[in-house]
Amino acid sequence: MKDQSTLIHCEHHSSRSFDDVVAAFLAAVGRADGRELPEAAQASDDFEARMRALEGPSGFMLFWEADHGAWMARVGLQARARLFIIGNPLIARTMLEHDIEVGLNVPVRVLIYEEPRDGTCRLAYDLPSSLMVRLGNERVTTAAQRLDQKLSALAELATGAAA
Repeated sequence: MKDQSTLIHCEHHSSRSFDDVVAAFLAAVGRADGRELPEAAQASDDFEARMRALEGPSGFMLFWEADHGAWMARVGLQARARLFIIGNPLIARTMLEHDIEVGLNVPVRVLIYEEPRDGTCRLAYDLPSSLMVRLGNERVTTAAQRLDQKLSALAELATGAAA
């Protein structure tokens, strides 16, 4: 089966430097290393409390990052770009409980990069609700729209700019 939907891509163009946007972004997200989530899933104590302790002021936690600029330099290309995988199992639960296929699109991906043509910093992501609408589940879409708002607020905090 194949289906088609319309993706909404968001970019926040910042007057701040790449380093400042990355620093503001990282200050707003908590960190969950690869061990903490599996350990929390196996622990007998309060999973929700463990997740709340890991989330940052934005309500998100960083699961993984890739410095595209670092590896690109190794192949002779100059770029500043970092990909972040962020989320929160407590937020994901609000969608996954209605349709497990939501798991294809959570956690979310955020790219912070310096535009080579003009040197401006940009923060980009695909709007979660636009990824989820194809599921045709109103409860998922409503929950994803709350995620949209949280992601947009984080992007605006980091960049100082609306999409």
